[in-house]
Amino acid sequence: MKDAHTTLRRRRLAFATLVIASALALLGLMAAILFVETPDAVGIAMWLVFALTLPWTTIGFWNAVIGFGLMHFARDPAGLVAPHLRSITGNEAIASETALLVCIRHEDTARLERNLAWMLDGLVRTGEARWFHLYMLSDSDQPEVIEGEQMVAARLTARFGNQLQVTYRRRELSSGFKAGNIRDFCERWGARHPFAIVLDADSVMTPAAMLRLVRIMQVEPRIGILQTLVTGLPSSSPFARIFQFGMRLGMRSYTLGAASWQGDCGPYWGHNAILRLAPFTAHCQLPVLPGKAPLGGHVLSHDQLEAVLMRRAGFEVRVLPDEDGSWEENPPTLSEFIRRDLRWCQGNVQYLQLLNLPGLRPISRAQLWLAIAMYTGAPAWLGLIALGLLRQAPVNLALFKVMLAITVTMTFAPKLATLADVLLRPGLRRDHGGTVRVLVSAALEAVFSMLMAPISAVSVTLFMLGLPFGREIGWTSQQRDAAGMALSAAARQFCLHTVLGIGLGVAFWHVFPTTVWWWAPFVAGLVGSIPFAVLSADPRLGRVLAASGLCRIPEEARLPDKPEFTVLFTPLEPAALARSSSGASE
Repeated sequence: MKDAHTTLRRRRLAFATLVIASALALLGLMAAILFVETPDAVGIAMWLVFALTLPWTTIGFWNAVIGFGLMHFARDPAGLVAPHLRSITGNEAIASETALLVCIRHEDTARLERNLAWMLDGLVRTGEARWFHLYMLSDSDQPEVIEGEQMVAARLTARFGNQLQVTYRRRELSSGFKAGNIRDFCERWGARHPFAIVLDADSVMTPAAMLRLVRIMQVEPRIGILQTLVTGLPSSSPFARIFQFGMRLGMRSYTLGAASWQGDCGPYWGHNAILRLAPFTAHCQLPVLPGKAPLGGHVLSHDQLEAVLMRRAGFEVRVLPDEDGSWEENPPTLSEFIRRDLRWCQGNVQYLQLLNLPGLRPISRAQLWLAIAMYTGAPAWLGLIALGLLRQAPVNLALFKVMLAITVTMTFAPKLATLADVLLRPGLRRDHGGTVRVLVSAALEAVFSMLMAPISAVSVTLFMLGLPFGREIGWTSQQRDAAGMALSAAARQFCLHTVLGIGLGVAFWHVFPTTVWWWAPFVAGLVGSIPFAVLSADPRLGRVLAASGLCRIPEEARLPDKPEFTVLFTPLEPAALARSSSGASE
């Protein structure tokens, strides 16, 4: 144990050294670019704002480098950074009753029933279903949705009631968001179960993945939260299909590298994870922040805060850094992606009031800082651009080109690392469609990301500017269906982005007419935000991508060998969705 802690401390020290050294080197390079002559006020402001963009860039880069190294030079990469994986053989008897917590609010019940029935049926086939108890925890307040949820619960009870229990509970007062929903469960029924697997309405886990979580928790009493690596389900939405291909490329190397130094202070993403209920109930109740929403009141982003509270209580928070039967559905449109991102932004900014929580470990406190920095980077980049347009002093253009190349490389490093891994492994390369399709898909995803980045940055910046004045995203249902996006809706949401893009394009052309290729992608993303939103949501384009095998994920290749997955990976019929979710939107 002592040797393990010593090794982890050394890894953290080495990682911190790499990140700090890289950041200092980039700051030095930026100083050389900006201060060709005597430093000026605008140049100093640009240098300081640039510093705000560096934490996630440098951390992501080194996570990717370490992750790639582990994937290719370690005999057991996941086991090396997650030693708890080696503590089980997979044949241990299940001896603990686990609650399955499905938190729902105004979800379409066809999708909900499909996902739950698929998971419960899988557990029944393993012969271990008697050790699980499904809790449908509803915070819905629309009568037609509530009726649909009750019917789902009744059908699941009729179908599986002889193998496991199904409980449906709806709160009359849905305070505290999702964390409050789970807290209510803990106070009512938490003492009945040692463990709980937390699921969102769009979560899906194989029975093998759930049983693995339980087995590890049974033999590792020090673990308080165990998080799986969640990947995206196949989708008929082109936005979701391209986005999850990029996430699939980025997350594996990133998570593996991060787990190597985070160790027992790992992440919790709020779903597709297992909790040890006794310490969670005792130590992870969230504080109500002083002041009014959006910055005060109940905490919206509960997951990372619960993770640091669990670690403060002396229990480990671990992640399983391998892809093994844990999925979610990604937003089908740019509009839904931004809405989700702004909700996370609001919740993460609330952490500003929690940085001084007593008793937190240094790594935990740093994780709260990084959660905030995840969203300060967007306004920092826009501020850097605005200051650059205002500044009249000369710059070192040759070094600027070097900086641009370095920054782009570091930003795309997690995806490049996993892309290289896919290309180097014949089986994985084949599952993704072969070399040509992988490379074309990666190029398509890179263009997609470059166009989407400025749209997202402007949305986050405008939202953050409104937070001190009471602007909030609220707690609403999520649209998960690939039904397209109307041109009028896209125009209403992204007209400001378009106008801003045109204005920036004119300004760039006036100030930097010879460097059009450097700023054109940024301007193009904003100017084209409306057609981008419409086209990326069109299911017809999604079908073309699927038929051509582009942005393919391994599950699609494995469907013929595992027919039980077909129902899960086949999009629901529009009629079924219409019947189940006629009132599921707010």
